[in-house]
Amino acid sequence: MDTEEKKSIDRRLARIEGQIRGIRRMVEKGEYCCDILNQIAAVSSALSQTAASVASQHVKHCIVSHDCESAHSQAKTMTQDELLDELDEVFSRLMRA
Repeated sequence: MDTEEKKSIDRRLARIEGQIRGIRRMVEKGEYCCDILNQIAAVSSALSQTAASVASQHVKHCIVSHDCESAHSQAKTMTQDELLDELDEVFSRLMRA
């Protein structure tokens, strides 16, 4: 992942962290449950979008570019079958998120 991509993901996570703090305050103050649920749904969606972004970066930098200069330092040379297995694993993890 390059520096700009890391910054973008970090900004998203910081925003999510703030949303979580806001939800905790809502619970503490006894706010309306449906409002709390709406905020939880928003955080869940934001986390899913962030997970998709990380998965996309993994595909770009660790799977597709595994033999290139732009590859992540932990990416290893893989056969086509290993690459497909890795892609399956990424999708599986993403679907659990």
